[in-house]
Amino acid sequence: MNDLPVSRRKMLQGSALLAAAAILTPAAALAADAADKEASAKPSGKAPAQAPVIGSRNVTGQAHQGSAAKVYFSPVIDAASLIKLYNLVNENIYGKVAIKLHTGEPNGPNILPRDMVKAFQAQVPQSAIVETNTLYEGGRHTTEKHRETLKVNGWTFCPVDIMDEHGDVSLPVADGFHLKEVAMGKGITDYDSMIVLTHFKGHAMGGFGGSMKNIAIGCASGQVGKRQVHGVGDPAPADWTQWPGKEKLMELMADSAKAVADHFGKHIVYINVLRNMSVDCDCAGTSAHEPTIKDIGILASSDLLAIDQAACDLVFASADGADLRERIQSRHGLRQLSAMAEHKMGNPQYELITVN
Repeated sequence: MNDLPVSRRKMLQGSALLAAAAILTPAAALAADAADKEASAKPSGKAPAQAPVIGSRNVTGQAHQGSAAKVYFSPVIDAASLIKLYNLVNENIYGKVAIKLHTGEPNGPNILPRDMVKAFQAQVPQSAIVETNTLYEGGRHTTEKHRETLKVNGWTFCPVDIMDEHGDVSLPVADGFHLKEVAMGKGITDYDSMIVLTHFKGHAMGGFGGSMKNIAIGCASGQVGKRQVHGVGDPAPADWTQWPGKEKLMELMADSAKAVADHFGKHIVYINVLRNMSVDCDCAGTSAHEPTIKDIGILASSDLLAIDQAACDLVFASADGADLRERIQSRHGLRQLSAMAEHKMGNPQYELITVN
């Protein structure tokens, strides 16, 4: 295993963490411009773009202070690579295992390959795919519709638990930004461990959908928890652009994700698959925009913040990632990362380790 050879410019530290997560203020823009001029004056090659949120990562073998989370990476996207990476982080996965997967709207073109997930699930004893119903009207709005969509999309090779089919359970949020508890699908309490198997992609409201979004919205019950996470009442505004967005939505998601992560403790791991990365979520189904960024690979970690930070960094370093970067930044999606850091939901320092 070797460190991934991706060069990076020095990131802003400390108090810049919050400012960089949002659209730059004039003062921050001036500071960033000065930093860019300083960097350009140095005799070095042109560095790729990067996610301007949290400093102190270690992807190039550079020295860093303190500990660093391990994020394993494979540029090969197939079942063998998925299983290999999982086996590097699964030490604390035991008992009855929930595989949290976004199963997608009917005939969604970008969802994870069924054969790859099937081969992976077969390697995890006592496991089931878990989902919850959606707040929006669509192919997964009710349990009955959801079951039909699962058949259409080919998720028929193992048990699929629609966790809110039989009601909700409230999980506490410790020191939340906005929430004290979140209603999750009741079935979440039936599991000893969770594998968060995420198709990393863009998102209309969140900017990007990574591991944090997968559990924050994906575990929340369809008609109660998802309203809490989106900050809307009943009925919700018909026009979703009137729902809370940007920083507040990212903080609400961080609250919800923290409830899930705290519930499982160390018995939860995260996998991000960076393929078919449309600017739209898999909840857009067949209306999702065509991806314009090439597939990148698979990431695995036991650290939630580190894996989503690493995925964003790889997207920002990609030569053809302009559309996805614009989607992330225009929605202030990078606030997901700084909110997790403030919640102490992971280590902002990570080492990206390529697995051959």
